[in-house]
Amino acid sequence: MNLPAEDYRCYRHPDREAYISCQRCERLICPECMREAAVGFQCPSCITEGAKTIRQPKNLAGGAISGRAGSVSLVLIGINVAAYVLQIATGDRQSDIFQQGALQGYVVALDGDYWRLLTSAFLHASVLHLLFNMYALYLFGPFVERAIGSARFTAAYLTAAIVGSAFVYLLTDPATVTIGASGAVFGLFGMALMLLLKAKQDVTTLLVLLAINAFISVAGSNISWQGHLGGFVAGVVVGAAIAYAPRDRKQLVQGVTFAGLWIAAIVAIVLRSSTLTG
Repeated sequence: MNLPAEDYRCYRHPDREAYISCQRCERLICPECMREAAVGFQCPSCITEGAKTIRQPKNLAGGAISGRAGSVSLVLIGINVAAYVLQIATGDRQSDIFQQGALQGYVVALDGDYWRLLTSAFLHASVLHLLFNMYALYLFGPFVERAIGSARFTAAYLTAAIVGSAFVYLLTDPATVTIGASGAVFGLFGMALMLLLKAKQDVTTLLVLLAINAFISVAGSNISWQGHLGGFVAGVVVGAAIAYAPRDRKQLVQGVTFAGLWIAAIVAIVLRSSTLTG
Protein backbone atom coordinates (compact mmCIF):
# COMPACT_ATOMS: atom_id res chain seq x y z
CA MET A 1 0.00 0.00 0.00
CA ASN A 2 1.73 3.18 -1.22
CA LEU A 3 0.25 6.33 0.30
CA PRO A 4 1.55 9.80 1.09
CA ALA A 5 2.98 9.97 4.64
CA GLU A 6 0.06 12.11 5.85
CA ASP A 7 -2.43 9.42 4.74
CA TYR A 8 -1.07 6.72 7.03
CA ARG A 9 -3.85 7.24 9.57
CA CYS A 10 -6.10 4.81 11.46
CA TYR A 11 -9.54 4.75 9.88
CA ARG A 12 -11.10 4.67 13.35
CA HIS A 13 -8.78 7.26 14.88
CA PRO A 14 -7.78 9.73 12.12
CA ASP A 15 -5.49 11.62 14.51
CA ARG A 16 -3.23 8.60 14.99
CA GLU A 17 -0.56 7.23 12.69
CA ALA A 18 -1.08 3.68 11.42
CA TYR A 19 1.12 1.40 9.35
CA ILE A 20 -0.69 -1.95 9.79
CA SER A 21 -3.75 -2.85 7.73
CA CYS A 22 -6.61 -5.13 8.71
CA GLN A 23 -6.29 -8.56 7.07
CA ARG A 24 -9.99 -8.55 6.13
CA CYS A 25 -10.90 -5.03 5.04
CA GLU A 26 -7.32 -3.81 4.43
CA ARG A 27 -7.96 -0.50 6.14
CA LEU A 28 -5.20 0.98 8.27
CA ILE A 29 -5.46 0.50 12.01
CA CYS A 30 -3.53 1.89 14.96
CA PRO A 31 -2.14 -0.31 17.77
CA GLU A 32 -5.27 0.23 19.89
CA CYS A 33 -7.48 -1.15 17.13
CA MET A 34 -5.30 -4.13 16.31
CA ARG A 35 -6.90 -7.46 17.23
CA GLU A 36 -4.75 -10.55 16.83
CA ALA A 37 -6.16 -12.99 14.30
CA ALA A 38 -5.09 -16.36 12.91
CA VAL A 39 -3.00 -14.46 10.38
CA GLY A 40 -1.94 -10.90 11.14
CA PHE A 41 -4.37 -8.45 12.72
CA GLN A 42 -7.98 -7.46 12.21
CA CYS A 43 -9.90 -4.35 13.18
CA PRO A 44 -12.69 -4.44 15.82
CA SER A 45 -15.42 -4.10 13.16
CA CYS A 46 -14.21 -7.11 11.23
CA ILE A 47 -13.84 -9.15 14.42
CA THR A 48 -17.47 -8.34 15.32
CA GLU A 49 -18.73 -9.23 11.84
CA GLY A 50 -16.74 -12.46 11.84
CA ALA A 51 -18.18 -13.52 15.18
CA LYS A 52 -21.69 -13.33 13.70
CA THR A 53 -20.83 -16.06 11.20
CA ILE A 54 -19.61 -18.48 13.88
CA ARG A 55 -22.23 -20.94 15.04
CA GLN A 56 -22.72 -20.55 18.76
CA PRO A 57 -22.83 -23.79 20.78
CA LYS A 58 -26.22 -24.69 22.24
CA ASN A 59 -27.20 -26.66 25.29
CA LEU A 60 -29.55 -29.63 25.14
CA ALA A 61 -32.60 -27.39 25.49
CA GLY A 62 -31.58 -25.30 22.50
CA GLY A 63 -30.40 -22.26 24.46
CA ALA A 64 -27.00 -20.61 24.66
CA ILE A 65 -24.47 -22.28 26.92
CA SER A 66 -23.93 -20.22 30.05
CA GLY A 67 -20.49 -19.59 31.45
CA ARG A 68 -21.98 -19.54 34.94
CA ALA A 69 -23.59 -22.97 34.99
CA GLY A 70 -24.29 -23.98 38.57
CA SER A 71 -24.86 -20.46 39.88
CA VAL A 72 -28.64 -20.92 40.22
CA SER A 73 -28.10 -24.18 42.12
CA LEU A 74 -25.83 -22.38 44.59
CA VAL A 75 -28.36 -19.55 44.98
CA LEU A 76 -31.12 -22.08 45.72
CA ILE A 77 -28.90 -23.76 48.31
CA GLY A 78 -28.24 -20.36 49.86
CA ILE A 79 -31.95 -19.54 50.04
CA ASN A 80 -32.76 -22.86 51.70
CA VAL A 81 -29.95 -22.48 54.24
CA ALA A 82 -30.91 -18.87 54.99
CA ALA A 83 -34.55 -19.86 55.47
CA TYR A 84 -33.57 -22.59 57.93
CA VAL A 85 -31.27 -20.28 59.89
CA LEU A 86 -34.03 -17.67 60.17
CA GLN A 87 -36.51 -20.37 61.12
CA ILE A 88 -34.31 -21.62 63.95
CA ALA A 89 -33.34 -18.11 65.09
CA THR A 90 -36.98 -17.03 65.39
CA GLY A 91 -38.42 -20.02 67.24
CA ASP A 92 -38.16 -22.98 64.85
CA ARG A 93 -41.64 -24.46 64.39
CA GLN A 94 -43.19 -21.68 66.44
CA SER A 95 -41.65 -18.99 64.22
CA ASP A 96 -43.72 -16.94 61.80
CA ILE A 97 -41.58 -18.28 58.97
CA PHE A 98 -42.64 -21.84 59.73
CA GLN A 99 -46.21 -21.03 60.70
CA GLN A 100 -46.84 -18.96 57.57
CA GLY A 101 -44.82 -21.10 55.17
CA ALA A 102 -45.50 -24.77 55.96
CA LEU A 103 -47.97 -26.70 53.81
CA GLN A 104 -51.11 -27.92 55.53
CA GLY A 105 -54.15 -28.83 53.48
CA TYR A 106 -56.86 -27.43 55.75
CA VAL A 107 -55.05 -24.09 56.14
CA VAL A 108 -54.53 -23.74 52.40
CA ALA A 109 -58.14 -24.58 51.57
CA LEU A 110 -59.86 -22.65 54.33
CA ASP A 111 -57.61 -19.58 54.45
CA GLY A 112 -56.55 -19.47 50.83
CA ASP A 113 -52.83 -19.57 51.69
CA TYR A 114 -51.80 -20.98 48.32
CA TRP A 115 -48.29 -19.57 48.61
CA ARG A 116 -47.59 -22.40 51.05
CA LEU A 117 -47.40 -24.75 48.08
CA LEU A 118 -44.13 -23.01 47.16
CA THR A 119 -42.77 -21.67 50.45
CA SER A 120 -42.97 -25.11 52.07
CA ALA A 121 -40.32 -26.26 49.55
CA PHE A 122 -37.80 -23.94 51.22
CA LEU A 123 -38.40 -25.04 54.83
CA HIS A 124 -36.88 -28.05 56.61
CA ALA A 125 -37.57 -30.05 59.75
CA SER A 126 -33.98 -30.55 60.92
CA VAL A 127 -30.34 -30.03 60.04
CA LEU A 128 -30.12 -33.57 58.62
CA HIS A 129 -33.22 -32.98 56.51
CA LEU A 130 -31.66 -29.79 55.15
CA LEU A 131 -28.23 -31.34 54.56
CA PHE A 132 -29.61 -34.33 52.67
CA ASN A 133 -31.64 -32.18 50.29
CA MET A 134 -28.91 -29.60 49.79
CA TYR A 135 -26.28 -32.27 49.14
CA ALA A 136 -28.52 -33.80 46.46
CA LEU A 137 -29.10 -30.34 44.98
CA TYR A 138 -25.34 -29.72 45.00
CA LEU A 139 -24.66 -33.03 43.22
CA PHE A 140 -27.38 -32.94 40.55
CA GLY A 141 -28.24 -29.26 40.25
CA PRO A 142 -25.15 -28.05 38.33
CA PHE A 143 -25.32 -31.04 35.96
CA VAL A 144 -28.95 -30.36 35.02
CA GLU A 145 -28.40 -26.60 34.96
CA ARG A 146 -25.45 -26.95 32.60
CA ALA A 147 -27.45 -29.21 30.30
CA ILE A 148 -30.61 -27.09 30.00
CA GLY A 149 -29.51 -23.55 30.90
CA SER A 150 -30.08 -21.43 34.00
CA ALA A 151 -33.47 -20.00 33.00
CA ARG A 152 -35.02 -23.38 32.18
CA PHE A 153 -33.39 -24.90 35.24
CA THR A 154 -35.04 -22.29 37.48
CA ALA A 155 -38.41 -22.88 35.83
CA ALA A 156 -38.02 -26.66 36.06
CA TYR A 157 -37.00 -26.55 39.74
CA LEU A 158 -39.98 -24.39 40.71
CA THR A 159 -42.32 -26.50 38.58
CA ALA A 160 -41.18 -29.70 40.29
CA ALA A 161 -41.63 -28.03 43.68
CA ILE A 162 -45.19 -26.94 42.84
CA VAL A 163 -46.21 -30.27 41.32
CA GLY A 164 -44.73 -32.09 44.32
CA SER A 165 -46.75 -29.86 46.66
CA ALA A 166 -49.87 -30.44 44.54
CA PHE A 167 -49.46 -34.22 44.99
CA VAL A 168 -49.10 -33.66 48.74
CA TYR A 169 -52.20 -31.47 48.76
CA LEU A 170 -54.18 -34.10 46.85
CA LEU A 171 -53.01 -37.30 48.52
CA THR A 172 -52.06 -36.40 52.08
CA ASP A 173 -54.28 -36.06 55.14
CA PRO A 174 -55.14 -32.32 55.12
CA ALA A 175 -54.20 -32.05 58.79
CA THR A 176 -50.60 -33.12 58.07
CA VAL A 177 -47.89 -30.47 57.96
CA THR A 178 -45.40 -31.00 55.11
CA ILE A 179 -42.15 -29.16 54.40
CA GLY A 180 -38.91 -29.74 52.49
CA ALA A 181 -37.20 -29.35 49.13
CA SER A 182 -37.52 -33.07 48.42
CA GLY A 183 -40.14 -32.64 45.71
CA ALA A 184 -37.91 -30.27 43.77
CA VAL A 185 -34.86 -32.49 44.37
CA PHE A 186 -36.70 -35.55 43.07
CA GLY A 187 -37.59 -33.42 40.08
CA LEU A 188 -33.84 -33.04 39.47
CA PHE A 189 -33.49 -36.83 39.71
CA GLY A 190 -36.16 -37.23 37.03
CA MET A 191 -34.59 -34.66 34.73
CA ALA A 192 -31.12 -36.13 35.20
CA LEU A 193 -32.46 -39.58 34.33
CA MET A 194 -33.97 -38.36 31.05
CA LEU A 195 -30.86 -36.38 30.10
CA LEU A 196 -28.56 -39.32 30.81
CA LEU A 197 -30.77 -41.69 28.84
CA LYS A 198 -30.75 -39.28 25.90
CA ALA A 199 -26.95 -39.12 26.07
CA LYS A 200 -26.84 -42.94 26.24
CA GLN A 201 -24.97 -42.83 29.55
CA ASP A 202 -25.00 -45.53 32.21
CA VAL A 203 -27.86 -44.78 34.62
CA THR A 204 -27.33 -47.74 36.95
CA THR A 205 -26.03 -45.61 39.83
CA LEU A 206 -28.91 -43.17 39.52
CA LEU A 207 -31.48 -45.97 39.40
CA VAL A 208 -29.99 -47.53 42.54
CA LEU A 209 -30.16 -44.14 44.24
CA LEU A 210 -33.77 -43.74 43.19
CA ALA A 211 -34.64 -47.23 44.41
CA ILE A 212 -33.09 -46.54 47.81
CA ASN A 213 -34.91 -43.24 48.12
CA ALA A 214 -38.18 -44.80 46.99
CA PHE A 215 -37.86 -47.46 49.69
CA ILE A 216 -37.04 -44.85 52.34
CA SER A 217 -39.95 -42.70 51.15
CA VAL A 218 -42.45 -45.53 51.51
CA ALA A 219 -41.00 -47.02 54.70
CA GLY A 220 -40.45 -43.75 56.58
CA SER A 221 -43.48 -42.62 58.57
CA ASN A 222 -42.43 -38.96 58.51
CA ILE A 223 -41.40 -38.83 54.86
CA SER A 224 -43.71 -37.43 52.19
CA TRP A 225 -43.67 -39.99 49.42
CA GLN A 226 -46.42 -37.96 47.76
CA GLY A 227 -44.12 -34.95 47.34
CA HIS A 228 -41.29 -37.18 46.12
CA LEU A 229 -43.55 -38.84 43.56
CA GLY A 230 -45.01 -35.57 42.30
CA GLY A 231 -41.61 -33.93 41.92
CA PHE A 232 -40.17 -36.96 40.16
CA VAL A 233 -43.08 -37.16 37.71
CA ALA A 234 -42.67 -33.46 36.90
CA GLY A 235 -38.93 -33.91 36.44
CA VAL A 236 -39.35 -36.86 34.08
CA VAL A 237 -41.93 -34.98 31.99
CA VAL A 238 -39.81 -31.83 31.75
CA GLY A 239 -36.64 -33.84 31.12
CA ALA A 240 -38.29 -35.84 28.35
CA ALA A 241 -39.62 -32.67 26.71
CA ILE A 242 -36.16 -31.13 26.71
CA ALA A 243 -34.21 -34.24 25.75
CA TYR A 244 -36.48 -35.71 23.09
CA ALA A 245 -38.28 -32.75 21.52
CA PRO A 246 -37.70 -32.41 17.75
CA ARG A 247 -34.89 -29.97 17.03
CA ASP A 248 -37.12 -27.57 15.09
CA ARG A 249 -39.86 -27.58 17.75
CA LYS A 250 -37.87 -27.52 21.00
CA GLN A 251 -39.15 -24.13 22.17
CA LEU A 252 -42.76 -25.02 21.41
CA VAL A 253 -42.63 -28.44 23.06
CA GLN A 254 -40.92 -27.10 26.16
CA GLY A 255 -43.35 -24.18 26.49
CA VAL A 256 -46.37 -26.46 26.12
CA THR A 257 -44.90 -28.91 28.66
CA PHE A 258 -44.31 -26.27 31.32
CA ALA A 259 -47.72 -24.72 30.73
CA GLY A 260 -49.41 -28.13 30.84
CA LEU A 261 -47.81 -29.06 34.16
CA TRP A 262 -48.79 -25.76 35.77
CA ILE A 263 -52.35 -25.94 34.43
CA ALA A 264 -52.73 -29.52 35.65
CA ALA A 265 -51.36 -28.58 39.08
CA ILE A 266 -53.66 -25.56 39.36
CA VAL A 267 -56.73 -27.55 38.32
CA ALA A 268 -55.89 -30.30 40.84
CA ILE A 269 -55.37 -27.73 43.60
CA VAL A 270 -58.65 -25.99 42.86
CA LEU A 271 -60.58 -29.28 42.84
CA ARG A 272 -58.96 -30.38 46.10
CA SER A 273 -59.78 -27.04 47.71
CA SER A 274 -63.41 -27.31 46.68
CA THR A 275 -63.54 -30.78 48.22
CA LEU A 276 -62.01 -29.64 51.52
CA THR A 277 -64.27 -26.59 51.78
CA GLY A 278 -67.37 -28.27 50.38
